[in-house]
Amino acid sequence: MQNFNLPKFLLATLVVLMFCLVGVAISYESILFIVIFILLGFLIMGYGIATKRKSDN
Repeated sequence: MQNFNLPKFLLATLVVLMFCLVGVAISYESILFIVIFILLGFLIMGYGIATKRKSDN
């Protein structure tokens, strides 16, 4: 079994949190927060994918 990678776990948890907050923003019918949380979710996910590609090379 491989070692547990805490920074990557926290990054993935943060992405999931952003998309959960999109649901909360939808319930409040706030277009601004919907857009902000979607963009933050994709930006954080892109950062995580970029760091994974760097570490694989």
